Parts: sequence; structure tokens; C-alpha cells
Amino acid sequence: MRIILLAVLALVLASCASPPSKINNVCAVLDQRDGFLTNWSRSAQKAERRYGVPRAVLLATIRVESGFDGDARPPRRKLLGIVPWKRKSTALGYSQALNGTWERYQRETGNWRARRTNFDDAIDFVGWYHRLSHTTNGVALNDTYNMYLNYYHGHGGFRRGNPSATAQRAARKAESLAQSYATQLAQCGR
Repeated sequence: MRIILLAVLALVLASCASPPSKINNVCAVLDQRDGFLTNWSRSAQKAERRYGVPRAVLLATIRVESGFDGDARPPRRKLLGIVPWKRKSTALGYSQALNGTWERYQRETGNWRARRTNFDDAIDFVGWYHRLSHTTNGVALNDTYNMYLNYYHGHGGFRRGNPSATAQRAARKAESLAQSYATQLAQCGR
């Protein structure tokens, strides 16, 4: 009996560690991650209530940043074209938050135990950061495109203007996903 219980527990934990499949359908994503050990729907609703940012915007940001992969990191640079070297940045987890920004989030929210690899913490971080974009740069909470440009370039970079082509493409993708996700969330009653 104990072996069976351990095997089931290992299977459950392994399914939590891997990114969900069907990531273009937010209802399917939430269905895959709403269970005994985790509840992404509840986490998204909590962040939406706390910061006023629509769930579709929060989830689209995470989708573009990490593809819902809690272990996501930027690729390593290559030394001499072949030797794995340093990463381009300190981005990590669902939110791809940088070390310094994550530390600021922990300091300002008092959430010292927060981890970037934990979905509940990561979606709360995204809501916090988007709320700062609203407060700092006057971006509407449902303006996914400009929220994402703030997220990508930082608040100062957004104010300076002239976003990179890469940031604009990613912001358009986030905007499109947020629109799709809002429709899907309404259809599946979440």
C-alpha cells in the first residue's frame, strides 16, 4: 500500500513540474492545473482582485514570458561557439522576473518566501508589476499591449519610448492572447 501511495504521489508531483499542454486554450491550461496540490484559477482570481488587472492579461503575460513553464530560463550564451556559458539575464520561472525586480517585489509586498518557480507567487508578481505600470506610467489595467511593453523594457524604458521590434512583436502576441483568453474564460465560466 505504501509503495502505491508513493507512486501516486510521485506521479502527481511530476505532473505539476512539467508545463501544461494546449497552452493556447486557457481553459485547458487551468483544467490541467486545478487540482489537489495547485489551483491556478484561484491564483489568477486572487491576483486579479488584488491588483485590478484582468486575469486574461495576467495569464497572457505568463504565456508569452515562459509558456507556463516554471523552470524557464533564457538560453545560455556559447563561449567560442560551443561551450555553454552565462545566461543573457537572471530571468527565471513563470514570470521571467529578474533578480532585482523580484527582490523589490518581495520587499514591497513583504512576501519574502515567494519563489519565481511557484505559479501563485509568479502571477501575483505579474499583477503587482502591471499595477505599478498603471501607477507609474498611467497605462490602463486592461491595455495588454502597453502593459507588456512596460514589462519587457521596464518602467523607465517604457517612458523613454522607442520599443524594440522584438518587444513590439511580443506585446502584440500578448494582446492577441489576452483577447482570446478573455473569450475562452467567459465560455468556460471561469
